[in-house]
Amino acid sequence: MECIFCRLDDYALENDLAYAVFDAMPVNEGHMLIIPKRHVQNYFDLKPEEEAAMLELLHKGKKLIEEKYSPDGYNFGVNCNSCAGQSVMHAHMHLIPRYRGDSEAPLGGVRGVIPEKMGYIVKK
Repeated sequence: MECIFCRLDDYALENDLAYAVFDAMPVNEGHMLIIPKRHVQNYFDLKPEEEAAMLELLHKGKKLIEEKYSPDGYNFGVNCNSCAGQSVMHAHMHLIPRYRGDSEAPLGGVRGVIPEKMGYIVKK
């Protein structure tokens, strides 16, 4: 099966080993995907230089999103394998801008991948 990420060519950002695009089905305005140019399924199978290239674009993407959308915060992360929610089997990182009021209860952030673990109380 042909990989949809391997066909992309309209990059918002790019370096030698990776590129960034705005997500076609964004969670929030400005949602970006950071993708290695080499087709590899799992983030943990990236070469160190590919991971570094993706992290470079993560920071450049944040700057671009700041200038364009002025978000109040961010979530970023990677889904590895279908049981963790990966739907395109080409490694990629999500950079999701967050805006005050976009969620009724944002406490827990990325813990929301398992909804019943989202809300928790910090014990002092």
